[in-house]
Amino acid sequence: MTTSLQTPAPAEPGLAPLRERRRVLASAFAGTTIEWYDFYLYGTAAALVFDTQFFPSESELASTVASFAALATGFLMRPLGGIVGGHLGDRIGRKALLVASLMIMGIASLLIGLLPNHGTIGVWAAIALVTLRMVQGFATGAEWGGSALLSVEHAPARRRGLYGSFTQVGSAAGMLLATGAFVLVGALTTDEEFAAFGWRIPFLLSAVLVVLALWIRLGVQDAPEFSAMRREGRTARSPVREVIAHHRGPLLIIIAQRIAQNSVYFLIAVYLLSYLSSTRGDDAAGTTAVMVASAVGLVTTPLWGLISDRVGRRAPTAFGFVAIAGFVWVLFAYLDAGPLTLLPLVVILGMNIAHDAVYGPQAAWFAEQFPIEVRYSGVNMGYQLGSVIGGGIMPLVAALLFAAGGDTPWLICAYVTTIAAISFGATMLARDSHGRSLRAARDDRP
Repeated sequence: MTTSLQTPAPAEPGLAPLRERRRVLASAFAGTTIEWYDFYLYGTAAALVFDTQFFPSESELASTVASFAALATGFLMRPLGGIVGGHLGDRIGRKALLVASLMIMGIASLLIGLLPNHGTIGVWAAIALVTLRMVQGFATGAEWGGSALLSVEHAPARRRGLYGSFTQVGSAAGMLLATGAFVLVGALTTDEEFAAFGWRIPFLLSAVLVVLALWIRLGVQDAPEFSAMRREGRTARSPVREVIAHHRGPLLIIIAQRIAQNSVYFLIAVYLLSYLSSTRGDDAAGTTAVMVASAVGLVTTPLWGLISDRVGRRAPTAFGFVAIAGFVWVLFAYLDAGPLTLLPLVVILGMNIAHDAVYGPQAAWFAEQFPIEVRYSGVNMGYQLGSVIGGGIMPLVAALLFAAGGDTPWLICAYVTTIAAISFGATMLARDSHGRSLRAARDDRP
């Protein structure tokens, strides 16, 4: 006689086999790690070397602003990549877009590593760099939604936060690789060697990493629910138009939730490096602190995703935005007077406690806002538009606000606190469908 204890629990309907789901998670982690490695390489280089290599001028502020403005152009392309990727991802599948975006990103990064600087070809160096940055932005815009959805759509209902966090962990891993590559190259070269050729090495290495990620990603399949929808001919003819016409509420909520989270990330990961270099003459402490926090993020990001599976998406997200609003004031007070040896602990508070509380559950929560027919388009549009308004312009805005505040950071702090309040308000309006079938998103949207 077979007892209930001996009977294995039935598999959740619509789920792929466990082995396939594990491959999907490996694909999400590896692919987004390489995508973000390439994307963050540019941000780190923009703070450390691109101002003199590609935008030299008699004014240090002008060179810094130009370098960060070029960084922002990548974010301006992300909505376009998100719209195109979302449309095609909802029409032909998530996997195809993920393979294409990874190849485009890898080629752009390789070309940046080979690009002659201003001293060699003059203004054409800056034009080529900005063009390649725009290509990177387009590829990143198409990437995130597909990777997040591939993970979330393969997840059991009560593990979507954890599964989705594998895409989010790729951001921390990519930043860890990017900053680690620059730290290692900087340690092995003199200042002159680093300026001459050392900064190119991390970009050239991305070609090897892209090949590895492609091998993993080519072995995954779209989720059973999406594959069934395609077979039945139920794909939306114009998913972007349908999102704008019928799902504006969730779209606006995602944009608003994204701005503060992405802003504080790029404030720490990019502007902090420039700030310390100009105010305290230190080019290493910020990079080291970001690298340490990125390593910690490999644990805290999935932990926050798992917490959201237990208590819901709203509670950790709301906590994160409140923490971001307060943290930014603490950060700049510390940067101006605190011992830089303890900076990693301060950055961990902002990155792994405040930021990751929002970022860990984000993939699952955003996916839960849209029905499957338009999910890629809705998630990508909201995520990438929020990225432009938030993180894309943050280093540039911070540099300008610092100058406007009389070379003090109080305007930067006020700005971040204000947008954190906006993101908090959106969090209170969003519907929380954790633990329910993704199909419930159609009925749960605000």
